[in-house]
Amino acid sequence: MNRIFFDTNIFIYMFEGLEPQRSRMIEIRRRMLERGDRIVTSAMTLGELLVKPIQLGQVSLIEQYDRAIRATAEVVSFDIKVARRFASLRTTYTLRCADAIQLAGAAHSGVELFLTNNRLLHKLDVPGIGFIAPLEKVPL
Repeated sequence: MNRIFFDTNIFIYMFEGLEPQRSRMIEIRRRMLERGDRIVTSAMTLGELLVKPIQLGQVSLIEQYDRAIRATAEVVSFDIKVARRFASLRTTYTLRCADAIQLAGAAHSGVELFLTNNRLLHKLDVPGIGFIAPLEKVPL
């Protein structure tokens, strides 16, 4: 069993049906379930996903996203330990706050894979994260 961190953009592909990424994610998720892998994400991911539905007043979509995330993923909170990793990452790399928060949560959780299509993150070597990969290069 592996722990795989899903960045916000990965959930957007799944929820909003963007192709060809959506089809790729469905295949990756199928393989993850077969292997017993777990999804990990951060509370910030849920917050980012809810912005548009809240702006549009789409209460049912807000509830749908919330239920889907909670049912399928371990959600990492931004606590004191994650905040320290965040500060270390911001000091070590030139990262946007959102990226540093996501990486800090993943590193704190000790994930084998951080899945993102944010190309700025692919080259990083972050302690606590096995490796960072784009959707098209996921080794599952």
